[in-house]
Amino acid sequence: MADGGSEEGRVLPFRRRDTAPQGHPPTGRVARGARLAAVPVAYAGRRIAGLGKRVAGRDPADIDRDIRVRTAEHLFQVLSELKGCVAKLGQLLGLLELGLAPELAEPYRLALARLHDSAPPMLPGAVHAELATHLGPRWRELFLEFDDRACAAASVGQVHRARWHDGTQVAVKLMYPGARRAVLADLQALRRATPLFTALLPGADTRPVVEALCTELGDELDYAREALNQRAFATAFADDPDVVVSRVIAQRGDVLVSEWLDGVPLTRLIEHGRAAELDRLGVLILRFLFSAPARVALVYGDAHPGNFLRMPDGRLGVVDFGACTPWPADFLTVAGDVGAAVIAESPVELEAALRRHGFVAPDRDLDIATVIARLRPVRDALLAPAYPLSATWLREQVRLVTDLRLTNVLRQLTMPPAHTALLRSFLGGVAILCQLHTTVPLRAECTRWYPETAAAAGL
Repeated sequence: MADGGSEEGRVLPFRRRDTAPQGHPPTGRVARGARLAAVPVAYAGRRIAGLGKRVAGRDPADIDRDIRVRTAEHLFQVLSELKGCVAKLGQLLGLLELGLAPELAEPYRLALARLHDSAPPMLPGAVHAELATHLGPRWRELFLEFDDRACAAASVGQVHRARWHDGTQVAVKLMYPGARRAVLADLQALRRATPLFTALLPGADTRPVVEALCTELGDELDYAREALNQRAFATAFADDPDVVVSRVIAQRGDVLVSEWLDGVPLTRLIEHGRAAELDRLGVLILRFLFSAPARVALVYGDAHPGNFLRMPDGRLGVVDFGACTPWPADFLTVAGDVGAAVIAESPVELEAALRRHGFVAPDRDLDIATVIARLRPVRDALLAPAYPLSATWLREQVRLVTDLRLTNVLRQLTMPPAHTALLRSFLGGVAILCQLHTTVPLRAECTRWYPETAAAAGL
């Protein structure tokens, strides 16, 4: 095995033509754009080829399925190669694939499962060089054992299993060389795309919302910040009977060493887990996401199946705390005010509350009757002792929200930028609970953790 000083171990510089060493994400705007642009081009080519196969007498249903499978494989191969923000997009697609019809979603679900679980081919020498850069040239002395094979992949890094010098089993999270530059390039592209969002959502002030999202994604590059977040969660949940968060062992530069959690990721349980067990884990995820702001004053923003584990003792293990943001100080007031109007289904009170708290621009009209109809599932979930979530339920909500017609009431609404992290956490959490087919005790969790707000809302 080559060490960090060998020819294999050195991290090679990025070439001027935006190619990168094996295992490193391309960081140039042109190279990353070309990777993404290749997906629709290839899709168009498959459609044209499919016409020829139809003429030859092949079953059209088989042809369409083959096109979907190959396109899904191509898309998530590109997302895996690019990593960075576009890999975050892949995670979001994975959470919302339940919003597609089953026959359309299956190829994407299978490809995404591989994206979540696969480790990129980062050569051992490059791993050693990064460890030497951040932990020092004598980094090996910190470990009794270190597995050069990555055991998990993240959007901007990968994880290796190791044993710390005191014998503790640890997870070593290491940022990809060049990932920071790649993410910053993606963020600039996202900022340039702001006019597109404005066209889709004319009632929203999209620029500050996009800027808030870019700030959150940029903060995830700071492993020192992530370590502080993780320590805060580990302390708050130290004696929790339902949730376990691993201790931070060390953090230096772009390396984060944490106590190993020996659990089974939800990505592996969703397909074959028992219904009762999946429902129980879903309730624990709901409890974790709901209680975090009350206990840590932070929003856990990276809710997707790869970050949750079933521990051997049945508890919920939680990893990856890079996407945590401070709890908005005014949110409980907003939730109580808007929640009361939602539960009362009062058009006058709800429109007043939405305008008062910045969800509608002052000069915009609002179809309040449709807003009430769209929020009725939330009302039902808050009032019921337990509310069943499912793929079918999510599919209907996604259909309503993504309707591109000008009459879609979503186009009349906006969102305070400070609430972007909450929306991200909410969307991720709901999608996971639907995947797990969780019957959520939403009312009980609201009243348990936020009794004053629940009372103000009339629960």
